[in-house]
Amino acid sequence: LAPHQAGRVRKLGTDAWREVGDRGIDPSMAYLLRLPDSDRTINIFFYDGPISRAIAFEDLLDNGERLVERLFGGFDGGRTWLQLVHIATDGETYGHHHRHGEMALAYALHHIEADNFARLTNYGEYLELQPPTHEVEIVEDSSWSCIHGVERWRSDCGCNSGMRPGWHQGWRAPLREALDWLRDAAASRYEESAGSFLKNPWAARNDYVSVALDRSPESVRRFLGAHADRELEPLEQVTVLKLLEIQRHAMLMYTSCGWFFDDISGIETVQVIQYAGRVIQLGRELFGDDLESEFVERLARAKSNVSEHGAHVYEKFVKPAMIDLPKVGAHYAISSLFGPYEDRSRIYCYNVDRQDHRELVQGKAKLAVGRARFTSEITRESETLSYGALYFGFHNLNGGVRVYRGAEAYQDMAEGVAAAFDRADLPEVIRFMDQYFAGITYSLRELFRDQQRQILDIILDTTLSEVETDCHRLYERHLSLMRFLKDLGLPQPKTLQTAADFVLNTQLRRAFGEEAFNLDQINTLVREAQMLGVELHGEELGYMLEQTVERMAERLAARPTDLGLLGNLDAVVGLTMELPFEVDLWKVQNIYYKLLNTVFPILRGEAEQGDEDTRIWVDRFVELGEKLRMRRGT
Repeated sequence: LAPHQAGRVRKLGTDAWREVGDRGIDPSMAYLLRLPDSDRTINIFFYDGPISRAIAFEDLLDNGERLVERLFGGFDGGRTWLQLVHIATDGETYGHHHRHGEMALAYALHHIEADNFARLTNYGEYLELQPPTHEVEIVEDSSWSCIHGVERWRSDCGCNSGMRPGWHQGWRAPLREALDWLRDAAASRYEESAGSFLKNPWAARNDYVSVALDRSPESVRRFLGAHADRELEPLEQVTVLKLLEIQRHAMLMYTSCGWFFDDISGIETVQVIQYAGRVIQLGRELFGDDLESEFVERLARAKSNVSEHGAHVYEKFVKPAMIDLPKVGAHYAISSLFGPYEDRSRIYCYNVDRQDHRELVQGKAKLAVGRARFTSEITRESETLSYGALYFGFHNLNGGVRVYRGAEAYQDMAEGVAAAFDRADLPEVIRFMDQYFAGITYSLRELFRDQQRQILDIILDTTLSEVETDCHRLYERHLSLMRFLKDLGLPQPKTLQTAADFVLNTQLRRAFGEEAFNLDQINTLVREAQMLGVELHGEELGYMLEQTVERMAERLAARPTDLGLLGNLDAVVGLTMELPFEVDLWKVQNIYYKLLNTVFPILRGEAEQGDEDTRIWVDRFVELGEKLRMRRGT
C-alpha cells in the first residue's frame, strides 16, 4: 500500500497504538493487519514513498547510478531488523513516461546483484526471514492516487489526468450506477438459471478463473466435473459457459481505469462499457429479456465532455464492437478475398472448419462463396454458416452470411452468383446475394480491426503506388523551377511543395529500409529536402532507420570480427548524427556494450601484440563507441 494508507501502528503484544500522522510509517518491514469482523489476518507492505515519487516525478531514472544510490539510501544503520527497501510505480514508468528508464532499472538490478551491500528478494521470501513484529490499521476506503479516498472511481471528486482543464467527471457516478444495476439484474437471472445445472452457482463463478486461464477441453471437463450437478449435454455445456461468461464480464466491467481518466468516451471507459455490452448480449440470448434499453437509459445520464459523443457512447462505440458467429463468418468471408485460409484455421478465439470454398477473379473484381463451421473456444457455441463476398475495387466490398440451410439452397446460391459474376453482371451478383442472405450484408467495416487495417494496407498500397508515380512525374518535371523559386526566395506553389514532400520522404523511407545501404543516395535526398525546405517526417523515418541499424548491429554481434560489417555500422551511425531528427540507438548501444566487454578486450590484446588487421578493427570499434557516446573503461 501507499504510506498514507497506514492509520496507526503498534508492536505485537502491546496495547499502545501510535497514530502514523505526518511521521509516516516505516516501510522497511512487513505489518500484520487483522481483518474486520473476522479472525483472519493479512500481511501488509508499505512502499517507500519518497523514492517512488522520485522515480515517477523527479527524473531519478535519468541515471542508473543515482537510482542505485537512492535505493541504498533507503537503508538505515540504526535499524536492528532485516530491512526491506522497496518501491512501487506504474510499469509504464520505465520507458514510456521516462524514456530509457528501463535501462536505468536494468543497470540498478545488475549493480545490486553484483554488490554485496544488499540483495534482491521478494515479499514471500522476506516474510519467511522476517515475520511481522508490528500490527497496523489502515485508512479505510483509501487509495494510492486519489486524495479523496476512492471517490475517483465513483464521483466527480476533481482528480483527473490534468490533460483537459475545465472538463468534468460527472459521468462517473451515473456510469457506476448503470453498471451496478446491470450487475444486479444479471446476478439474479444468473443464479436462477445456473441453479438448473450447477451445484453452487457462485462457487462455480469463483472457480471459473481456472477455465479463463486454460480453455482447453480437458480444463473445461475438469471444471464441469467438479461443479455440474449431473453430466451435461453439449448444448447445456454451452449454456453454462455463457452464464459464466456473463459473470466474468460483469466483473471485468469494473476494471479500475474505466473511471481513472477524463471522459466517458475515452478508450478505457469505452472498454468497460464493452464488457457491459457483452453481459447484455449474452443475457439476451440466455434469458430472453432485453437488459439493454434500461441500461442505456441509465447510461444516458453520464454526460460526455465531447459534444459529438453526448449520451451516444454505447451506440457509437459499443454496439458496433459486439461479435457473434455471423459476424465472425463475415470477417472470414471478406478477408478470404485478400489471403488464403487453410481448411482448418483460427480467427482469434474462433475455430473455422471450412467445408467448401469457391473463388472467382475477373480483373480487379473477386468473388468468394463457401460454407464453414464456426466454433467459439470460449463458449463452445458452434454453427455452420454459408457465406458470399464480392470485391469490386478500392474499398468497395459486399458480403453476406446466413445459417446453412441445406445443400440444395447453398448450391443454388453458389451457382447463381458464379454465373452472374462470369457474365460480369455485378449488379445481378449483388441482387442475388441480397436475396439469398435476406438483405443482411456486411462491408469492410465489419472486419476485426487488425485484419481491417491489413486489408486497407493492401488496398492503399496500390492506390499510393499510383499517387507516387504521379507525384514523382510532377516533381521531376518541375524540380528546376522549384530550385529557381527557392533561389529567389519566393514561396513554392503548394501543389509542387506537396509533391516534393511526398517524393523525398517516400524515397528516404524506402532507402532507410534497404539492407544494402546507399549513403550517397541518402545524403543527396537529405540535401535536396533541405534545399527545397521540405520537412522530413522524422518520427516515421527515424523508426525505419532505427530498425535497419539494429539489424546491422545484430549481424555484427553474430560476426564481430567482420571489419566490413563494423565499417558499415560505423558509417550508418555517423549518418544518424547528421540527420535533422532523432534515431533511437539504445539497442545498438546495448549490443556495442556487450561486445565492448567480451570481444574488444581480446582483440585489443592481439592489436597490442602487433596484428595490423586487428588494430584497424580496434580503431574503428573505438570510433563507433565515440559516436554512440559509450564510455570505455581502462
